[in-house]
Amino acid sequence: MTISYLVTHSGGFHADELLSSVILTRLYPDARIVRSRDPEWITPGEDRIIYDVGREYDADRLIFDHHQRPTPKRHNHDHPYSSFGLIWRHYGEAYLRSLDVPEQDIASIFASFDQGFVLPIDLMDNGAMDPSAGGNLMSQLTLPTLLESLKPPFDNRAPGADDAAFAQALPIARAFVEAAIARRAAKHRAESMVMEAIAKAGDNRVLELPMGMPFRSAVEKAGADHMLFVVHPRDQDWALTGIRVGDDTFEQRADLPAAWAGLTDGALEEACGVKGAKFCHNGLFISVASSHAAITEMAQLAVAEFEHAQAAAK
Repeated sequence: MTISYLVTHSGGFHADELLSSVILTRLYPDARIVRSRDPEWITPGEDRIIYDVGREYDADRLIFDHHQRPTPKRHNHDHPYSSFGLIWRHYGEAYLRSLDVPEQDIASIFASFDQGFVLPIDLMDNGAMDPSAGGNLMSQLTLPTLLESLKPPFDNRAPGADDAAFAQALPIARAFVEAAIARRAAKHRAESMVMEAIAKAGDNRVLELPMGMPFRSAVEKAGADHMLFVVHPRDQDWALTGIRVGDDTFEQRADLPAAWAGLTDGALEEACGVKGAKFCHNGLFISVASSHAAITEMAQLAVAEFEHAQAAAK
């Protein structure tokens, strides 16, 4: 069976069919996108995949709409699908393989992307999540709102305006999807490196990594609750960072010393007594030094201050 057409509805577009098109055009690069509500096009056939139009969901017949009743919902949940969720459900793993995601990471990245990226699109498209709950500013910065802002204005009645805008929006949507997948794949690559560094560090309170990389989830997975800070090279310098206690907070296991906040160069060297200290953020979550020796000394000072404060609090 050769897929020659990717069929979705005409007129104004939404994030769900635009993002579905990202997946499908990667898998079927020779297929032509047809935006139509003509019954001739939205009737299932062996040469086409139909999505976000047609009022049917039948994967065997390659039609993936969600506007009919009952609305397709996720297994064991009351969350409705959009066309993007349906396309991801059936084509997501193949899409990840097309991006050369290692086979052992496919299931994990599929699930992570589904929950963290696809599900919010599904919920917003179906009105099951109100982006304005985060305030007017946040509602204007959701991905669906940003993508749909690329539609032509209401009074642009030029023939083909909607289709042209859709075509222009598609590579932008693709960039968001591929970046989100790349971050998740990188996180998996980083995990083994972080695990190796944790084993090497033993009981040390400071984790040293060969470069900047995602580390918090691996630290938690390893049960390395004793670790407080991470050091790694950064360009020509070295960085010392805290370890956040969660994804949705800036709270850390330990802050850098308060006396360092906002200081740079000579002022920071004087405050911490370390030659080569260069910068400490006001938020006390990162500091920079010019050498490995300097950043290691600063890390030891930060650990000592934390442990002293812990002992005094008992």
